[in-house]
This record gives sequence, structure tokens and C-alpha cells, in this order.
Amino acid sequence: MDTARTVVALRAKIRTWRSAGDRIALVPTMGALHAGHLSLIEAGKRRAHRVVASIFVNPKQFGANEDLDRYPRQEARDAELLRQAGCDLLFLPPADAVYPAGYSTSVSVAGLDRPMEGASRPGHFDGVATVVTKLLLMAFPDVAIFGEKDWQQLAIIRRLAIDLNIPAEIVGAPIIREADGLAMSSRNAYLQPQQRAVAGALFRTLQAAASTITGGAAVTDTLSAARAGLESAGFRVDYLLLADEQTLQLLNQPLPGARLFVAAKLGATRLIDNFPVIPR
Repeated sequence: MDTARTVVALRAKIRTWRSAGDRIALVPTMGALHAGHLSLIEAGKRRAHRVVASIFVNPKQFGANEDLDRYPRQEARDAELLRQAGCDLLFLPPADAVYPAGYSTSVSVAGLDRPMEGASRPGHFDGVATVVTKLLLMAFPDVAIFGEKDWQQLAIIRRLAIDLNIPAEIVGAPIIREADGLAMSSRNAYLQPQQRAVAGALFRTLQAAASTITGGAAVTDTLSAARAGLESAGFRVDYLLLADEQTLQLLNQPLPGARLFVAAKLGATRLIDNFPVIPR
């Protein structure tokens, strides 16, 4: 596996592959890799001849009181995991390669950035949309792979690729979970042992709520009971709602494309998850 730290080096390598007729897959990450990230590499390998993974802890998607400074950084370990997974190129740019001096451009996807994470983290998705747009334009992949755990992010990236005529196929890859159902996330490392012991209840609550709703129970009553159960287990629930998975509009019944979304804190660690609700 090669490593590129500049856009010039990244494009030179990709140009060589393209001249040989290879399809290119891009897997953007912020590092602190786990099995969920590595499943994205596998998805890329199934769809392209060459896989490029980027690691860049994007400062523009962190709020003033969020965890930018303590976000885990483990370059050597991540590089070795990518090599073992069969990644062809690691793009590891410094901040000034992504945001050069005088940088003054931002990408915003209006509407989809408002609910859920957008309401809780103002400006977050502008940072996400900006850096993903830049990565797509830097690499110009045939396909880009993103995890479905960050479903709202995935919806926003799909929208911006359409709106900006970026000719990359945007693919969502299934959530990879721990044995107790907890969605894999780099931030899971922040959980204290007693918090980790109960964290799997987040997914089990979504599963149970989805089953109850498809069984005919009222959405409002079901979600109120689910929230109460999570809070009694020690979670501080930010939101728990049913929405359309494409428009992210709230739903009060399980229509096709309905999905449950949740964000909750255990201690200082914020966890998110989602689960489809399939009407009978």
C-alpha cells in the first residue's frame, strides 16, 4: 500500500491506474479505524479495481465544545489495518493541503442538514459536506463508500453529489455491530466499562420499537416508552424519532422508507444509530 500526503501525489497515482483502465473506489475516514471501516474497504474492493482510503480529522465538522483535540489519532496502526485489508492507497493530507491559506469556501445542503444531528450540532454538516466535496474532487473516484450508521450524513452526501454533478456513485454500506448490537464507532472507545456494559441497549431498543410499530402500535406512544426505557438505563436521549430515510421528514406512521433514528449520551459519549421500520 502506498501513501500520498499531497493532492498532486494522490492524483498522480490515480492517473496511473486510470490509464490502465482501473475503476477507483474512495473510502473517506477520520481514522481510529475499526471493523466497520474495514468493511467499507471490502465494499470498495467489490466495486472497483483500486481502493483509496483517506484519513483526515476534519476540523470544520467539530463544534466549539466538541472533541476535536481528543479525537483518537493512531496513524501507524490505521495504516497497517488498511494494508492488511487490501487498500491500495492511503491519502493522509495535512490540514493545509485540504484548507490552504485563505480558504473561504463552504458547501451547505439546505434542508437535510436541519433535523436530528443538524439541530444538535449547528454547522456540523456544512463541515462534512465541504470536506467530502473536496475529497470527491481531489480523487474523482468512480464510487465512494460511506457507512449507514451516519445515515443523515449519507443522505446529505448523496444530495450534494447530485446537485453538484459529481459523477461518483455514492454507496451506503451496512452498519457493523458489536456482539451486543452496539454500532461500531471510533467514539465507543470513550465509554467507561460500566457504560459499555449497557450501551447495547440502544440498538435493542430500536429493534423492539420497530417491531412494536409494525405490529400496529401508535408511533408516539411507542417512542415515548422507548425513550423512558433508555433514560432509566442511564442514557440521556437527544432525539428518538421516525422519519423518511431519504427526505428525513418526520413520520407518524410506518410508511415505506421509514427509519428510526436515535442519538443519546452515556456519560460524555454521544452515540447514534438507526434502524429500518418495514410496514407489513
